[in-house]
Amino acid sequence: MALSPTISKILSFYESDNPGTKTNLARILMHGHLGGTGRLVILPVDQGFEHGPARSFIMNPPAYDPHYHFRLAMEAGLSAFAAPLGMIEAGASTFAGMVPLILKMNSSNSLTTIKDQAVTATVKDALRLGCVAIGLTIYPGADASYNMIEEARALIAEAKSCGLAAVVWSYPRGPLLSKNGETALDVCAYAAHMAALIGAHIIKVKIPTNHIEQDEAKKLYTAHQARYDHLPERIAHVVEACFNGRRLVVFSGGATKESDDVLHEARAILQGGGHGSIIGRNSFQRPNAQAKKLLQDLLNIYLGKK
Repeated sequence: MALSPTISKILSFYESDNPGTKTNLARILMHGHLGGTGRLVILPVDQGFEHGPARSFIMNPPAYDPHYHFRLAMEAGLSAFAAPLGMIEAGASTFAGMVPLILKMNSSNSLTTIKDQAVTATVKDALRLGCVAIGLTIYPGADASYNMIEEARALIAEAKSCGLAAVVWSYPRGPLLSKNGETALDVCAYAAHMAALIGAHIIKVKIPTNHIEQDEAKKLYTAHQARYDHLPERIAHVVEACFNGRRLVVFSGGATKESDDVLHEARAILQGGGHGSIIGRNSFQRPNAQAKKLLQDLLNIYLGKK
């Protein structure tokens, strides 16, 4: 299958990567209904680790079954499916080759107050299961952030040496950040930039608000008369922070919300030059028919049809 000009241009931004890594990145970018457009919608299902099974799946019991999520990603025509080791192992053979897989290699859990991530899989696991990429979370600002960043950088380097791509969830949190600061524009842009600097191919961040957390950043935004009142402007600023658009940036769907709110955010992501959405709870926590309808509407926005 020939690459679209858009995908060829995106791959050209990753100048140090070997053909294997570029091939696997292309598999994500060319798959599903958005294939060839440079836009992505990825289904992540790591919430069972992060929040517990009841908080993740009790509202839609079929979602306790890993096969449910493989099928949802496939039937909705999404770009990829991301999940921790055990969930991918539970369906890797049945769905081999049907949807690009991203092995989420670290996780936190809500039974502790420690802001850290445990590494729960290996690059060899990703290769064994036929994954195209690994996924990792870092918490810029947390007391454990230096260790997380060092772990992530080492695993990204190993993945690249094996021809895999890397996706980094970059979620600011820590003692120097207020709750509002975790999604502040300056902090989200900073976190996204960190992910780019440690070698991520695809960067996931939360939707930025117009709050500015850091005093020094606030002075500079004011001095340069930078205004980010509207969400598309804030999306564009985060993308700008990722090497002026030379890295793919997707935005979290966050906690379950009204469908109209999800679609409003997607329109802003598109207008701001973001590369798409990575949307979990807002899809698999809905009944299957509702989830597919929402995902189809989301894809149509990124296709310019809605």
